[in-house]
Amino acid sequence: MVDAATKSTLQKLPLMKTNAGPRDGEKWVARLKEELTALITYVKNNKAVDNDWFRLECNKDGTKWFGKCWTVVDLLTYEFEIEFEMPVTYPASAPEIALPELDGKTAKMYRGGKICLTDHFKPLWARNQPRFGVAHAMALGLGPWLAVEIPDLVSKGMIAHKENTGAEE
Repeated sequence: MVDAATKSTLQKLPLMKTNAGPRDGEKWVARLKEELTALITYVKNNKAVDNDWFRLECNKDGTKWFGKCWTVVDLLTYEFEIEFEMPVTYPASAPEIALPELDGKTAKMYRGGKICLTDHFKPLWARNQPRFGVAHAMALGLGPWLAVEIPDLVSKGMIAHKENTGAEE
């Protein structure tokens, strides 16, 4: 079941209309425009409710995505690099979002720092593709994963705040 806040977030996100992947030429360009529009909408909506938690950009052809995400635990902000590539079978397959610096720190992660979304997000994606896009993957995949996993990793001492490790910001 989806909670009320998540449902509200989803209702404000535009659904994709173009069923195209990276190998589909001009149709992919149209899909990429829809993806970027949905991401901009999602970021604006998040900022409006003081819930800004990621920055994301892509290469020119929209096949490689990268940026930063952050979450707050015990009033400390933890920031991580995000990266993923669009699968050849996109949008039938969801992107595999990776947080490389957390590789090997939790069982809910695959090699290379790819977060595990198999049980909860992938079935949802399968039911809603090709209407779901990158913004939906962030809202329903990475966001909930961060909210659950990062506090757990902090409590177990698996990650430390950068100020506590003497690392530069």
